[in-house]
Amino acid sequence: MVLLSSSSTIPRPGTLRAVKVSIVDPADPRILDYIGLRDHQLRRQREEPGGDLAGVFIAEGALVVERALAAGFRLKSLLIDASRGERIPAVVPPDVPHYFAGPAVVQEVTGIHLHRGLISVFYREELPAPEELLANAHRVVVLENVTNPTNMGVIVRSAAGLGIDALLLDPRSCDPLYRRALRVAMGEAFSLPFARLGYFPSGLDPLRRGGFRITALTPGTGATPIDQFSASPEEKVALLLGAEGPGLTRPTLELVDERLAIPMENGVDSLNVGAAAAVAFYAITRQTTTS
Repeated sequence: MVLLSSSSTIPRPGTLRAVKVSIVDPADPRILDYIGLRDHQLRRQREEPGGDLAGVFIAEGALVVERALAAGFRLKSLLIDASRGERIPAVVPPDVPHYFAGPAVVQEVTGIHLHRGLISVFYREELPAPEELLANAHRVVVLENVTNPTNMGVIVRSAAGLGIDALLLDPRSCDPLYRRALRVAMGEAFSLPFARLGYFPSGLDPLRRGGFRITALTPGTGATPIDQFSASPEEKVALLLGAEGPGLTRPTLELVDERLAIPMENGVDSLNVGAAAAVAFYAITRQTTTS
């Protein structure tokens, strides 16, 4: 059952006036987009190409909603915890459905507790071809088998904040627009262009054709300490990162132009891939622009 509030608008400081729709039934078909957010396998199946939600993504919290709208993404709907009195971003178009539900209904539908008070559905945009993305880029990060959304979010936020121009992903790496990745990145995926490559190592061909110097971050022996890396400002540089633990695959490592390593101390062999990415981005972008 669905109830409409007796008041057709919500006068709320700092918000647009919008129709308030109260949801009391977790099975209401208008909020099917929000079902099972905690079930990562289900969400991947629904959001991947061919799934019933292939054309949308979930954004959690007012800040991420604001950044998605600022980047030009179209908002489909909002689901708001009615008990929280959460601020609705003023930039939300008034014709976008605002669904209000109590915390018990929200929990049953989504499977999560809305710590940020609201969650939303946005329409995806078509990804650019790798060649299009690389045409005007000079510093790019390339990910192989990075499947953890938290690591993806950390990498994306660091890349956006430290001067990386674009992100390229192999087919196995997770989606930067997954809910948890967006939350960890605080919506910075909207300011970092990204594209999908084919399976490695042949998937790296667009980088070769684009004239990129392909480097790889690896703790293996024989790698150049990253503080010794240098490149001219005009040189195009791609930095490859692999999954937490196994790192880059051997066939991929065999094709790179240069292996780089972060010097470690006290017997520690490596950093978390998110932390390592931030160190590497800082080193490469600063040395690229000042050499």
